[in-house]
Amino acid sequence: MPTSRLSARQADLIDRLQALFLAEGFAAFSIGDLTDRLRCSRTTLYALAPSKEQLVLTVVRAYFRTAAEHIEARVAATDDPLEKLAVYLEAVASELQPVSAEFFADLADFGPGNDVYQENTRFAAHRVQALVTDGVKAGALRPVDASFVGAAVAQVMGAIQRGEIQAGTGLDAAAAYRNLADLILTSLAATGR
Repeated sequence: MPTSRLSARQADLIDRLQALFLAEGFAAFSIGDLTDRLRCSRTTLYALAPSKEQLVLTVVRAYFRTAAEHIEARVAATDDPLEKLAVYLEAVASELQPVSAEFFADLADFGPGNDVYQENTRFAAHRVQALVTDGVKAGALRPVDASFVGAAVAQVMGAIQRGEIQAGTGLDAAAAYRNLADLILTSLAATGR
């Protein structure tokens, strides 16, 4: 359901579902559990989506859409190419701060939700690639293969989502993204800047 057609009540429910799913995951919840937690009727939830799976997908899409809007708004606030890359990577980490390991695990196990995550990961990798290309052209970043940087970022993002980074390092998703940002920025910064 496009957010433009949501009533204020429905938009509030999507926000509350998003907060719940990000904190606790979504696989273990039944529609009955959700109505109890949100203090609403099944009819109210089914007005958002015709099934639990579609409801989850609606919430996952809303989360990633809103996160992307927040990230791009922060990036647009600066003109410096190195700062744009730094702001983008930090904004991604900030948007992932409320995301629990349970949400990521449920997302990985839910095909349509995982597809949304993978689509957003591809977009983020292309966005990093474009920001690196711009930074190299401006002399703010040392000359590197921006396609490789984008591909490497996509691999790490996938490993974060699958829980591999947390299992190997103990870092949650937001901390892992912040460390990825530090690695990229430190390794790509042009000398003499």
